[in-house]
Amino acid sequence: MKIAVMGAGAVGCYYGAMFALAGHTVTMIGRPAHVEAMQADGIVLLKAGTRHRAPVQATTEPSGVAGAELVLISVKSDDTVAAATAIAPHLADNARILSLQNGVDNAERLEAVFGRAVIPAAVYVAVETLAAGQVRHNGRGELVIGAGPDSEALAQSFAQAGIPTDVSANVRDVLWTKLTINCAYNALCAIGELPYGAMVGVAGVPETMADVVAECRAVASAAGVRLPDNLGDAVTGLAAAMPSQFSSTAQDLQRGKKTEIEHLNGYVVRTAEKFGISVPANRMLLACIRLREEFNNRAS
Repeated sequence: MKIAVMGAGAVGCYYGAMFALAGHTVTMIGRPAHVEAMQADGIVLLKAGTRHRAPVQATTEPSGVAGAELVLISVKSDDTVAAATAIAPHLADNARILSLQNGVDNAERLEAVFGRAVIPAAVYVAVETLAAGQVRHNGRGELVIGAGPDSEALAQSFAQAGIPTDVSANVRDVLWTKLTINCAYNALCAIGELPYGAMVGVAGVPETMADVVAECRAVASAAGVRLPDNLGDAVTGLAAAMPSQFSSTAQDLQRGKKTEIEHLNGYVVRTAEKFGISVPANRMLLACIRLREEFNNRAS
């Protein structure tokens, strides 16, 4: 396939590299520093102790999506509408579009701009940017995508590229499940500046995480979403599976970047307000990250 990736951050570069290494033609669209690095050396992917160089094309121009059969959107959630508006005039009529983003409503927001279907995806990968055009894979890498006319064929193509992919008819529930896990981990990891394994060993943290999960479950239920009964086990199991992992929120703050907290705990808080549900744990974590962002803004 000819594939375009809008957003050359850690997630976009990981999946772009996997497709390129599988022989697909990949164009990455990103910021100048990353584009220059990829034009010179491709994407450098460190995975399972091996250094891979994935040959890709790279551009800063939204027109880089032109002619692509598959377009992966991996920009930050705050940038969703702006990115969609920029690439919309260049999309091929037959392009299939996937949202590989945090949060639960990005596919809907993309559809509002494009006026066409966008396939939502829950992304389960631990990856970090080491330098411009260089990413390190720390674990997992699978996707769960929404059901649609081409979803099964896409899942097979992804699997052939080393990306395990399931198709779900209830992808909204899957996205909310991932949102809840993110709400439990992301802000606390960023506040403590500790990896998951060390973070959950601090007194009071597991109980706070349980409070966050309970609030998310109440809001999800009010919104007509069913979360798994064993979600608590999945939350506690993540720290054991990825003890050295830092959340994306923590990585953003460390680099002085704006986080996606408004689309994680912030989304839960706003949705809770619609239903008159109290979510004090999520509200507190949201406020704490906003304070950290404000500190970074003033320091810069």
